[in-house]
Amino acid sequence: MSTMTWEESVRWLRDQPDQQFLVQACYFDDPLDKAAERFWQSAEWRAIAALLPKANGGKALDLGAGRGISSYALARDGWNVTALEPDPSELVGAGAIHSLARTSGLEIAVVSEFSEQLPFAENTFDVVNCRQVLHHARDLPQTCREIFRVLKPGGVMVATREHVLSKKEDLQAFLNAHSLHKFYGGENAFLLDEYMSAIKGAGLHLDKVMAPLDSPINYFPMTPEQCFIHCTRPVADVIGRPLTNKVFSERHLLGRTLMKMLVSAINGRDDTPGRLYSFVAIKTETDGKH
Repeated sequence: MSTMTWEESVRWLRDQPDQQFLVQACYFDDPLDKAAERFWQSAEWRAIAALLPKANGGKALDLGAGRGISSYALARDGWNVTALEPDPSELVGAGAIHSLARTSGLEIAVVSEFSEQLPFAENTFDVVNCRQVLHHARDLPQTCREIFRVLKPGGVMVATREHVLSKKEDLQAFLNAHSLHKFYGGENAFLLDEYMSAIKGAGLHLDKVMAPLDSPINYFPMTPEQCFIHCTRPVADVIGRPLTNKVFSERHLLGRTLMKMLVSAINGRDDTPGRLYSFVAIKTETDGKH
């Protein structure tokens, strides 16, 4: 039975000598400003940033901001950032974000509220960033409606690393496999259709759905190079690694096409409970007009 808070669970994880890779992969390590800088430089963030419009001083809402690593990355890229984080924790919540803002010298406004009732006027933000957030929502459709409401016409929502189930019965298997759920009980996962229906039902145009191996956003902490080796290993076992690298080379259209087909096939067979998907949705210009 879970008895710890999220902060206590993370402190426990940080104290385990055999879990230090996971601590760093989750950016739970200190000093926080160094962890945030590492995230900003990561392949994951570069892939996320490529999905966003140019900052140009625009307004970004980092929903469920946690320690503030995404808030930091958005601010580093030139966004005017508001971090929404209800947990006051100095380690994994609003307190940590305040500390990160002071240490880094970046301006990050911190608001303590839940996603189902955002304390902002409609048409306020150019971007709403949700990293590992939607699967925690107590009311997923309502959260998506609130995201739609506060986005400006033409604004973009990016929801990344969301846990997906093939069927509801898989939820317990996912929870049993999660490193920290047994301590604090805060994890959840939804069917892919539940995410898509909530996003589209809120009025957003669903622009991209990225499966587990489609992007470093989802397959981190694997690197792109490690992902390539992982996906092509069965072929390499037959024809050898040098020839496999040539066949699937990104330098050639045929290689890129074959790699895309291979990744799609692997994604299609993956029914791992809690596997990660990411979504990009847009509030179209016409949606914002009354």
